[in-house]
Amino acid sequence: MEWILASASPRRKELLAELINNFDIQPARGEEAAEEGLSPVALVQVLAEQKAREVAALPQAVGKAVLGSDTVVALDGKTLGKPVDEEDAARMLRALSGRTHEVYTGVCILYPHFGVYRKKVKAACTKVKFYPLKEEKIAAYIATGSPMDKAGAYGIQDGGLVESIDGSFSNVVGLPLELCKEMIAEIEAEQGRREEI
Repeated sequence: MEWILASASPRRKELLAELINNFDIQPARGEEAAEEGLSPVALVQVLAEQKAREVAALPQAVGKAVLGSDTVVALDGKTLGKPVDEEDAARMLRALSGRTHEVYTGVCILYPHFGVYRKKVKAACTKVKFYPLKEEKIAAYIATGSPMDKAGAYGIQDGGLVESIDGSFSNVVGLPLELCKEMIAEIEAEQGRREEI
């Protein structure tokens, strides 16, 4: 089966390459929209499916499996997306300083099965504890530019921020490999059964 990753994220591309040898990249371009009041786990699943459906509707996606993904950081049940500016990034990092938060990633795979698309949608959660951060550390980190395209205004791979994690490391980077592997195995088992019919 041929695959498309519906994301421009270099981190997701690197992670998916650990599971799938060859795949195309076709980023979803649509505006992310979800109804108010969704829990973080529901939100990432809705947005991951939106991205996958947008790309699956393109002519070049016909007959291919499409993987969409979305990640949010949640603190006290409230979601933190990507910062809108440096001040917003500093606000998020101050809120996370010295505390434990959750990182949720939703994964949606749309795949052809007997001529129609089926879907699998799941989510992973990792608990992340931050070191206490001084203002100088926050300012220096924001000055690198790294927080600006990341949910919660940080990348776990940047170092010096995270004291400990409970759960999948790759989930915090942006794609939970353990969950994706499980979903891909389920799809391959279905496809195998189809070939036996």
